[in-house]
Amino acid sequence: MNEFKEIADLIRHSGNICAFTGAGISVESGIPPFRGEGGLWSKYDPAILDLDTYKTNSEKSWPVIKKLFFDFFGKAKVNDAHTGLAKLEKAGYLKSIITQNIDNLHFDAGNKEVYEYHGNSRQMLCLSCSEVEQVKNIFLNDKAPRCKNCGGLLKPDFIFFGEGIPMDAYENSLNAARTCDLMILIGTKGEVIPASSLPYIAKESGAKIIEINIEETVYTASISDYFIKQKASIAMNNLIKELNL
Repeated sequence: MNEFKEIADLIRHSGNICAFTGAGISVESGIPPFRGEGGLWSKYDPAILDLDTYKTNSEKSWPVIKKLFFDFFGKAKVNDAHTGLAKLEKAGYLKSIITQNIDNLHFDAGNKEVYEYHGNSRQMLCLSCSEVEQVKNIFLNDKAPRCKNCGGLLKPDFIFFGEGIPMDAYENSLNAARTCDLMILIGTKGEVIPASSLPYIAKESGAKIIEINIEETVYTASISDYFIKQKASIAMNNLIKELNL
């Protein structure tokens, strides 16, 4: 019995499957990871995402934020790993996705139940009146955007350094980790706290763990029941084929 057949059988017999995704699932879409060799923080100063810096010196940090998270990220397209998860949800196997990514690609692929642990890049939040505006309705240039309602500074609705996890995303993710009977980890190294604790919570709650990554991580030898050392798109294509989806 090959590994993908075993995993496919496990998926078929699971009642509540949750996916937990990190930067690695979007690398094949052209989005580099933040950490590690070649990561964005090796090329750009992380201080651009410091909340106090943005509030007091937005004219310096905003052009870089726009370049990275809207001009560059905005060109990214879903890959087969994203569409594979959408197929799993459509078939009734996958109940939810917890993602650390802010690139919106799970929604673009067609997934409905997505908990964005670090927020998203679809919206802007006014730091003065808390008005929420859709990015698609805002003309973005090299000047930090301002609220149409009060003129206050708009901030992308993803987590900056110095901010907490959005409460809804935190509670939904925690509940998904505690109640799933199978968690599929894709493209995450387990380096970002507190998101990195969720697979451990799932394991402690009795879930089986499937890990898909191009290299071993902190999860591999500690909690993973299956480790697939492949690119996310290749692994998901193999799995989808085995499930006949």
